[in-house]
Amino acid sequence: MRGENLPQVSVIGLGYIGLPTAAIIARSGMHVHGVDVSQHVVDTINRGEIHIEEVDLDGLVQGVVQRGLLRAGTEVQAADVFVIAVPTPFHKDGAHTPDISYVLAAAENVARVIKPGDCVILESTSPVGTTEAMRDMIASKRPDLRVPGMCDGTPDISIAYCPERVLPGHILKELIENDRSIGGITPRCARKALAFYKRFVRGTCVTTDAKSAEMTKLVENAYRDVNIAFANELSIVSDAMGLDVWEVIKLANRHPRVNILTPGPGVGGHCIAVDPWFIVHGAPSETPLIRTARGVNDGKIHHVIARAAALVEAHPEAKAACLGLAFKANIDDFRESPARLVAATLARRFGERIAIVEPYAAELPREFAGTGAKQVDIDTALEECEVMIVLVDHDVFKSVPLAERIGKAVYDTRGIWPDQPQAEDEPAELRRAG
Repeated sequence: MRGENLPQVSVIGLGYIGLPTAAIIARSGMHVHGVDVSQHVVDTINRGEIHIEEVDLDGLVQGVVQRGLLRAGTEVQAADVFVIAVPTPFHKDGAHTPDISYVLAAAENVARVIKPGDCVILESTSPVGTTEAMRDMIASKRPDLRVPGMCDGTPDISIAYCPERVLPGHILKELIENDRSIGGITPRCARKALAFYKRFVRGTCVTTDAKSAEMTKLVENAYRDVNIAFANELSIVSDAMGLDVWEVIKLANRHPRVNILTPGPGVGGHCIAVDPWFIVHGAPSETPLIRTARGVNDGKIHHVIARAAALVEAHPEAKAACLGLAFKANIDDFRESPARLVAATLARRFGERIAIVEPYAAELPREFAGTGAKQVDIDTALEECEVMIVLVDHDVFKSVPLAERIGKAVYDTRGIWPDQPQAEDEPAELRRAG
């Protein structure tokens, strides 16, 4: 609205979610100061450039930087709204224990500059109770402030939780159009955060309490993980029975109340492969199904490695191409990627016989160093490799016609080449497995 006094916003963490969020907020007219620990990231953004791959993000960042609406730095500065979008990884204890230290460090930095009237919003996917832990951190550093849930009367600041729901490759669109669950430490906090999100979100914004919003985000991804586990387990069963899992799923999904998902080489990314463990950690005795689904999806990776290795060994003189390293199609995000683990394992085992095709990587990740495996494009792979192992359903792989695949030994974990004929000397279980 013309003449409206727009809030100053600080977005802490400029990664796959933080940078698109900062750019979207800036495009709505608010001045945004982005914060990241990496000087390289800060310098890149201040040049109007980006350090991650996301559709249309480069033009958006360039535009808001040129207009003076987005700038970046390594220190948190005073603002009216603080949006925290930092990582929440596992501790290195091997027990899938959530590590919220980055969230608490961000909260501590915010506490140094926060003032009465400000609003702090956590967007990082977090275990239930993290927003309250963030609140407690701020309260411990700023005893001069009345903090929500810890004072009588009207608090000086607002604290809320609002997770993103976005699909890589569609982040800018979905940050605006998808519904939001906004959980406040108090209802007043939720309303303050709601007013902020309504400035740039067209989807429905629903208010609730912080713990319910935290759990909602975890449940969404655990639900997907459980359903993917069913598809992956079905692919292993079909493999053992010599069945075509893609045909079985296609026919089963003709039932009006059945919608089996697509199997793959496992589950990757920083959400579905991670978030269910946050629920398990919070209620270990009550989550046998969620824990089992995680085991099925992790186990599928080892199943794929075994099948892929058997196919390579069945062609001892041939070169083999691993198609894809990303955790899903048409993105450059390799976090928790099963394809990356499969390809790296094969590279260590078979060395220079392995070629890696990943159109969204300028170079191979560090674990491929010294293996002898080389990165090639899809055309070179089709010319030089007799064995093709499909790990990611990138569009460029889908576009390869049957004529270019005739005579190849194929292990398609994504079902993108249903017309691939079976070589006469190829065991059915090696090619038809999902």
